[in-house]
Amino acid sequence: MKAYTCDQYVVPLPPGHRFPMEKYRLLREAVAASDLTPRVTLLTPQPATDEQILRAHDRGYLESVKSGRLTDQAVRRIGFPWSSQLVHRTRCSVGGTIAACRAALQDGLAVNLAGGTHHAFRDHGQGYCIFNDTVIAIRAMQAERRIDRAVILDGDVHQGNGTAAMAADDPTIFTFSVHSERNFPVRKERSDLDIGLDDGTGDIAYLDAWDSGVRQALRLSEADLAVYVAGADPYEGDRLGRLTLSKSGLAERDRLVFELCRGAGLPVATVMGGGYARPVKDTVEIHLRTVRSAVEAAERFSSRRPIH
Repeated sequence: MKAYTCDQYVVPLPPGHRFPMEKYRLLREAVAASDLTPRVTLLTPQPATDEQILRAHDRGYLESVKSGRLTDQAVRRIGFPWSSQLVHRTRCSVGGTIAACRAALQDGLAVNLAGGTHHAFRDHGQGYCIFNDTVIAIRAMQAERRIDRAVILDGDVHQGNGTAAMAADDPTIFTFSVHSERNFPVRKERSDLDIGLDDGTGDIAYLDAWDSGVRQALRLSEADLAVYVAGADPYEGDRLGRLTLSKSGLAERDRLVFELCRGAGLPVATVMGGGYARPVKDTVEIHLRTVRSAVEAAERFSSRRPIH
């Protein structure tokens, strides 16, 4: 199975910044040091081009990001100080999701060890998200005539508000989000299917909602490709989450989505989404389990012919 990584591009952040940028390097190192090594091919993606980004974002916004002419308010809303390194890494992260989609369509499953920037809107960024990688990648697959329709299965603890807004008038992209209802963002957008959960929701209720929601999303979307946002932040120890899932509960969430998608003959590109646990090794462990689950799902179905 192919997995794409861009952690070698380091973004300078001020001391004490709460975004765990190191988790991407630690995850790649964990994959490389694990028994997954002969079963996972780690690759560096090409950065997303202007043409690819502009299928989802306004030209004025893209130019402001590239040139560093974002307003102070825009920078605060994103949550990262602007730098040329940030722009390049963001392009590479989006490129990883594009590459993972291509690989999933060829092999059945693939992973981007970053991505899931679902708070980015067409004309602005938000919540550590600059460009919306899932929407950009799906529209790239459509432009390359690889797919007609796609479904986004968002398991991050925060609603994918940017994704919902960007795809609201696009019937070819079905958006599904299971999230903490009282958590960020305060103002929710309308996905095609939303399930907002109460604070403290644990494994049993979450997995019931996830199972029924994924089944409904797959049925309604009639998709050719699924993009799975495997956020680690529903974890009970996450600083920015308000749900109480265990690590085993999150692993079961992963298993369910891969089994349901592959049972429907649907290729899956997985992106990591958020994760803010302290210590950071808990987030890395959750993400590593997601990669492992994807590999095991790929191997269980390896006897099947490629879907596309």
